[in-house]
Amino acid sequence: MQRRVFDTLMSLAGLVMVVVLLVAGSLLLVGANFANSNVHDQLAAQQIYFPAKAAFEHAKAGTEITPGMIPYLEKYAGQQLLTGAQAEAYANHFISVHLSEMPYGGVYAKISAAAMANPKDASLQSLVNTSFKGTTLRGLLLEAYAFSVFGQIALWAAIAAFILAVVMLFLVIFGLAHARRVPAEVTIGQAKRDLVNA
Repeated sequence: MQRRVFDTLMSLAGLVMVVVLLVAGSLLLVGANFANSNVHDQLAAQQIYFPAKAAFEHAKAGTEITPGMIPYLEKYAGQQLLTGAQAEAYANHFISVHLSEMPYGGVYAKISAAAMANPKDASLQSLVNTSFKGTTLRGLLLEAYAFSVFGQIALWAAIAAFILAVVMLFLVIFGLAHARRVPAEVTIGQAKRDLVNA
């Protein structure tokens, strides 16, 4: 096979790869934007706000803000919960802490079992309701966080695809330029022999 034909075919294959990478990058970017805007919009609709800055100044066990929450939540004080990172912090370092302070550690299954065993105990029925709501909200917030992570992964993958597309495009250009410089009569085997003898 002529070296010029081989270089041209490889360059055309590279050009196909450039198109594939650009399409993949575009789709990943669309996915990242969808995930991030959907997470933002769904969280905004819930109108959840972090406790005000003043609450962090009087943190103590058994109150709205415990000392252990400060490193995770204080940076968001007074803000509306709108991002996946905020959702994770609120779920794991606010709701989870308050659930753990409840009887039975706030575990819905344990509270529910105790309430079924004592159906006339109004305080247990109330705990079931509180635990269910807290556990459900925590789960939904962690799901929003997971989707935001998927969005970030898609964004980085899109950037990588675009960078690879640019690199591949340069390789295609170099391959086509090389194909022009190689004499038409040179074959692949000849090019190898010339390279060894040089």
